[in-house]
Amino acid sequence: MENRELIKLAINAKNNSSYTPYSSYKVGAAVEMEDGSVYTGGNIEIVSYSPTNCAERTAIFKAVSEGKRNIKKIAVVGDKENTFPCGVCRQVIREFGENPDIIVANSPEDYSVYKLEELLPHSFGPEYLIGGKDEI
Repeated sequence: MENRELIKLAINAKNNSSYTPYSSYKVGAAVEMEDGSVYTGGNIEIVSYSPTNCAERTAIFKAVSEGKRNIKKIAVVGDKENTFPCGVCRQVIREFGENPDIIVANSPEDYSVYKLEELLPHSFGPEYLIGGKDEI
């Protein structure tokens, strides 16, 4: 899928799927898996914040729950300029995509593309565990 189309889906998720009654800071994400399937998500806040879920994880967990495991790229759009995935989301992206494209967008025309390695250098992944990913 073209980056601009993925960004439009992330914007739609931000506008229609976010639940942010406390911060009013909406974020949307759209993740394209290696097989071409696309999943979207908005951030979901809970009053105690700890169980809050970011848009990126919402989209990724939807994909994983449908049996998809390999991220090709993910677009992230927030209410402020250049909303990057948080550290937890970067680690989740790493779990399901060794070095996918991360598109940080303000609009379909205004965006930057990063490799995960740029945002999470020297990352820890399943291959570092005894037996690696093959045993999982």
